Amino acid sequence: MKIGITGGIGSGKSYVCQLLKARGIEIYDCDQAAKRIIRTSEEVRQQLLKLIGSLEKADIARFLLESEANAKKIDAIVHPAVFRDFEESGYQWMESAILYESGISNLVDRVIVVTAPEEVRIQRVMQRDGINREEVLQWMKRQWPQEELRCRADYEIINDGHADLNKQIDNILNHNNEISK
Repeated sequence: MKIGITGGIGSGKSYVCQLLKARGIEIYDCDQAAKRIIRTSEEVRQQLLKLIGSLEKADIARFLLESEANAKKIDAIVHPAVFRDFEESGYQWMESAILYESGISNLVDRVIVVTAPEEVRIQRVMQRDGINREEVLQWMKRQWPQEELRCRADYEIINDGHADLNKQIDNILNHNNEISK
């Protein structure tokens, strides 16, 4: 049984994953894997260099946000490499902000979405990344709406700063022994 954890930027996916890791669940981080692959895969590096002309993080991010067409070009290079890496990793759990958008949802049996009110998400990202509201909104527009994720997911964890995350995680794990580890 393979489990995907998703949610929009600032929803708190990574924090929920830390809580799961504390329970002994190992989680493949698609974002970290993509960064590692961009650093270490000569094939991916050459394709990105040919496309963008630079491998600097800021240049890649700028190119990605310029247009949907640019984002799709980068995705066509990076996503297949991440998919292969996950399949070869042996992990049962994965974290991906763009689980559905990337197509990697096809590799998992169940999906948990982490949600939070939009303004909470915006404030979290502004504080975490030191960027302004407009930049956060740009990143949010690149992702599917939270309501769409909620409708597609098998389970939801509400991370609004008030709901008990551990209780929600326990309910999911206890309700479904098939996904507990």
